Amino acid sequence: MVFLIEIIDINQENIHEKGFFCMRSKPKSQGYQKKLAWLNERFQEGLHLKIIEDNGHPKGFIEYIPSEYNWRGICGTNYMVIHCLWIVGKGKGKGYGSSLLNACLNHAKTLNKSGVAMVTSSETWLSDKSFFIKYGFKSVDIAPPCFELIVNSFDNHSIPHFNHGWEQRAEKYSQGITIIRADQCPYFEEAVNLILEVASEREIPSKVIHIENCKDAQNAPSAYGVFNILLNGELLTYHPINKRELNKLLDNYESKRLNG
Repeated sequence: MVFLIEIIDINQENIHEKGFFCMRSKPKSQGYQKKLAWLNERFQEGLHLKIIEDNGHPKGFIEYIPSEYNWRGICGTNYMVIHCLWIVGKGKGKGYGSSLLNACLNHAKTLNKSGVAMVTSSETWLSDKSFFIKYGFKSVDIAPPCFELIVNSFDNHSIPHFNHGWEQRAEKYSQGITIIRADQCPYFEEAVNLILEVASEREIPSKVIHIENCKDAQNAPSAYGVFNILLNGELLTYHPINKRELNKLLDNYESKRLNG
């Protein structure tokens, strides 16, 4: 049996045929369609999306973009920023992640970039830095509550850094629940609807602010950039959660407020 592993570059010409890996089973959902529209705009800004297939079966993907157009809380020039590197559960440990990361690093070098950067975390769904350290990445900055910025530098160009000032930016949203989100992840749509539902049940004022461009993402109240849930001017969470988890966060917040 011949095993064929192939890395496919996704672009405006083939994305409707190949998809973009996430939510492939729900192409008509709002989340999928919004991500699709978001990608088509980002391709024009230099975004690259690669899917790795094993005998025609998608196993993972990597999404990266020039640092000037990144959708994380990162400032920097002439770097590539990885938004996501994801391998499906059963595909982990088979070299797919290494193949995608090396493809990104080599591509950045051919474009004369000064390196590659990524936001990581050991406490969230984001990739842990331990995998990347093996490929020459180093930690260069941290951000609350658990984010690290790692870079693989190719030359002496100034390295990227986090756009600090998270609390000051969060304080502007002092009334009720504020959801600041982009369309970079198709799972955000369902998460936003759930949060609005819980806010309504608990009679908490709520609103949604849509991130329209990379500069707004770079100046978001968290280093993750594209998904921020604030409660009375404080960052409550930065990733989709279920109703039980959200209610627990709200209960804890209320308990702390009552107990001074």
